[in-house]
Amino acid sequence: MRILLTGGAGFIGSHLAERLLTDGHEVIVLDNLVTGHYDNIKHLEANPRFSFVDHNVSEFIRIEGKLDWVMHFASPASPVDFDKLAIPILKVGSLGTHNALGVALDKRAKFFLASTSEVYGDPLVHPQPEEYYGNVNPIGPRGVYDESKRFAEAITMAYHNKHGLDTRIIRIFNTYGPRMRADDGRAICTFINQALRNEDISVFGDGSQTRSFQYVTDLVEAIVRLMAVDYHQPVNLGNPVEMTLLELAEKIRDFTKSSSRIIFKPLPEDDPKQRQPDISRARKLLNWEPKITLNEGLDKCVSYFRGLASI
Repeated sequence: MRILLTGGAGFIGSHLAERLLTDGHEVIVLDNLVTGHYDNIKHLEANPRFSFVDHNVSEFIRIEGKLDWVMHFASPASPVDFDKLAIPILKVGSLGTHNALGVALDKRAKFFLASTSEVYGDPLVHPQPEEYYGNVNPIGPRGVYDESKRFAEAITMAYHNKHGLDTRIIRIFNTYGPRMRADDGRAICTFINQALRNEDISVFGDGSQTRSFQYVTDLVEAIVRLMAVDYHQPVNLGNPVEMTLLELAEKIRDFTKSSSRIIFKPLPEDDPKQRQPDISRARKLLNWEPKITLNEGLDKCVSYFRGLASI
């Protein structure tokens, strides 16, 4: 198949591009490298089925030739970006999704939207099933990302219902692995880099808030499986094994044999207290659940960041 992948130079996008090429498809990565990095996909240059387009998805997209899929993974997604890239985030979720849907409709291609667990906000239901509408503050510091993704889901379903576009929607829960940005601001990469430098590991609040972490290749496997299934409602993709952030910090400190202290900082506004997916739908629909244990994933992730530190 010939696939247009927006955001393909990002963390998750680059792993997906790699997998799609391995499976024999032609992949056109479209990215303006605002938060993605070309080094993430440079190793794919030798593959004749790979090409790169430097373009902002929030502007009109023109792609020559047929397409079988448009996979929309573009968007800054880290909390550190929510302030400085507020307007671009809103644009990529609205204008960018509209443009990507327009390409899919024009090419009679299928459309795949990467949404997020952030559509649930600070959830009042636990764990979160796809039927839960969420608890989101639209004007809070996370609102630019949360609402851009909620809009992206809404317009994707509108194109499906109005134009008969063949669509998929996934809600990605906390995912980690090589190629994450060192300054990503999310827990795993922050804790690892602080531990490797023997700096204080900074935990927000008292560390009792929970997250669940899936390794990136598990996520990519689920994405590929969903491409082969005729299903149009949102699907949660994440690891249902929940842990506190304090437990994660202690685990990473022990894993890296770091001398770091764990310190506590004020909890950011609207930071979710609990985040755990109900993956019953993915289990039934895709016969999928995460396979990589946290220890296995941390081993790969720590090795990656150690490599960056040595460069």
